[in-house]
Amino acid sequence: MPTGLQTIDEEHVDRIHAHLHGRNIVLIGMMGAGKTSVGRRLATALGLPFVDADAEIERAANLTVAEIFSTYGEDHFREGERKVIARLLADGPKVISTGGGAFMNDETRAGIGRLAISIWLKAALPLLMQRVQRKANRPLLSENDPEAVLKRLLAVREPVYSTADIIVESKDVPHSDIVGDALKALEDFLLSENAK
Repeated sequence: MPTGLQTIDEEHVDRIHAHLHGRNIVLIGMMGAGKTSVGRRLATALGLPFVDADAEIERAANLTVAEIFSTYGEDHFREGERKVIARLLADGPKVISTGGGAFMNDETRAGIGRLAISIWLKAALPLLMQRVQRKANRPLLSENDPEAVLKRLLAVREPVYSTADIIVESKDVPHSDIVGDALKALEDFLLSENAK
């Protein structure tokens, strides 16, 4: 069966909108999973606004994520992240991409559960490593062994990520294919939810 945006037509998009009931779509997953790239394209396909939570945090703090981490520490960043995501969830629908640790916060996860549909972009470690090595602005990977850090983070985070409403594999394919998979999974989830 072909994947990608070509398989989602206006009728499918209308059906998704009809069953969203004002809820947001929140992308979760590890750094490098493609949440921002896929989220932006998913929002375009659905005709919804797109918001990157990390960009909103940077705007609110007038600092980059890396600067917040180095100046104030991770706990301060996480508190700001929690507040920003709560604000973003308050008025939907929109597509929101979150930082890799956002879904680990109980309060944030509960808010997403009430006001959004969560999609875990699940990527394998080799692909995550390939992608994160392209950017030097990953505060949690500033240690000498980024792969060991990613493995540790995956071990802790994946059981929590697995509680997302929808899981979509993030593979080394064009982003449009992953968006198509996400749209199909979203439609299936909403229709099954409606049938209950």
